Amino acid sequence: MIWEDVLAKFKELFGDEGEIGVYFAPGRVNMIGEHTDYNGGHVFPCALTIGTYGVARKRDDKKLRFYSMNFEQLGVIESSVEGLKPEKEADWTNYPKGVMWAFGEKGMKVEQGMDLVLFGNIPNGSGLSSSASVEVLTGYILKDMFGFDVTNQDLALIGQFSENKFNGVNCGIMDQFAIAMGKAGHAIFLDTATLKYEYAPIKLENAKIVISCSNKKRGLGDSKYNERRSECETALAELQKVVKIDSLGDLTEEQFEQYKDAIKDPVRVKRAKHAVYENQRTIKAVEALKNNDVTLFGELMNASHVSLRDDYEVTGIELDTLVEEAWKVDGVIGSRMTGAGFGGCTVSIVKDEAVDSFIEKVGAAYKDKIGYAADFYVVEIGDGPVKLA
Repeated sequence: MIWEDVLAKFKELFGDEGEIGVYFAPGRVNMIGEHTDYNGGHVFPCALTIGTYGVARKRDDKKLRFYSMNFEQLGVIESSVEGLKPEKEADWTNYPKGVMWAFGEKGMKVEQGMDLVLFGNIPNGSGLSSSASVEVLTGYILKDMFGFDVTNQDLALIGQFSENKFNGVNCGIMDQFAIAMGKAGHAIFLDTATLKYEYAPIKLENAKIVISCSNKKRGLGDSKYNERRSECETALAELQKVVKIDSLGDLTEEQFEQYKDAIKDPVRVKRAKHAVYENQRTIKAVEALKNNDVTLFGELMNASHVSLRDDYEVTGIELDTLVEEAWKVDGVIGSRMTGAGFGGCTVSIVKDEAVDSFIEKVGAAYKDKIGYAADFYVVEIGDGPVKLA
């Protein structure tokens, strides 16, 4: 039991008196629907059984004492609930502090400090949303400790608000929503424009979800991410001169082909094409699952990767190698990059009997071509945040 180790660390650092709570929030993977969440489209993420564990206790004063077992070299980082603001030296603690600040902005002021020890078993920098996991976990702890009247959907919105406004990352709602609203055995079919959602069962008879982590850190990603957003926003403004739409997600493929000449730059045409076609692929993929057609779902995953590589240009040699080698392995139903791109992970659906050879073959080809190893995780779909003890 991982949480027992985190609890032991908490007691070693901060003592065992008082009321100590043990909590967990998952990571997430997006099965299909990439770079659609800020284009008014659909996404299809699920929560995982790996994530972030937190052990916390309320204090009688204003002091915050935070410790991460993933960054032990940083030791205990101290601050206060007074005057919360992002600080470089606060490092990872800017995420939980941001959520406390966001609660205050929403009229739920955190008046007392806390001691908090975290441990995440999400690979760091993998694009499986370790930051959103920490945000939702913090919100869940605050809700439990201070009795704030918030739903899990509220926690998702507060997490996104804190990441946008406190940490300055212009993310969509998908990550926090998938984590806060996770349901075992299901992915969430979410319309990011309206937050309407439904749970769709993922029935993978005799197959597993395998996440391949490229171990390339996303340095370039953030600047390119903002660049892609602005290319899509410009394309949308050009299209709005000829067709009445609120977002790229409002268009079908046929409508896009009809109106695309309004976009004045060939690169922007490709970006907008990805947003429109990927949204439609996601709608078709969920329909395929409802019909128990996992083969079609896999084909749509493959097509998603091609679009992200050729039209959206966010893959890079590492992710392309992982996916193209996966496609060569017998028993792979579908494989694509997942997350923002430029590093991070791929997600593949692999038949049970092929999982070992998948990891061996893709791993060997990747190391041979890229020069360092990838990591592989066979994952299960789990629930949202929970209090464990």
